[in-house]
Amino acid sequence: MFRKLTDKIYVAPQIGSANVAEAAELGVTLIINNRPEDESADQTAGADIEAAAKAAGLSYIAIPVTHAGFAEWQVKAMADALNAADGKVLAYCRSGTRSTLLWALARASRGDHPAVLAEQAADAGYDLSPIIAMMDLVRGRAS
Repeated sequence: MFRKLTDKIYVAPQIGSANVAEAAELGVTLIINNRPEDESADQTAGADIEAAAKAAGLSYIAIPVTHAGFAEWQVKAMADALNAADGKVLAYCRSGTRSTLLWALARASRGDHPAVLAEQAADAGYDLSPIIAMMDLVRGRAS
């Protein structure tokens, strides 16, 4: 269920409370919820994931992303969360795609090369082509 982007970050489609223990076993110390509440009737509420994370000794943060796209505050929040994490990170959304795209934008905003990010995402089964221009733009601001 979890797809490894790097040694430090995993992404996943919607998780349930039971998946939190599995994440903890992998060394995850922070769970990032990139899914807006009430996006679909079958999703586990963020509050339930947060409670399971806290019960397992993990940190939790919500940085919701809708299908409308990404805002600068979301990229900054993701970059800050990734940099502050003291262990591995699991980010999730409906399919893992928005989490992967936001991860790539966050890393590009801190200077990572888009081609390297695209290769890491592709190895995990995700395509960054929809945000290549945006990664170049945010990377340019990091220089």
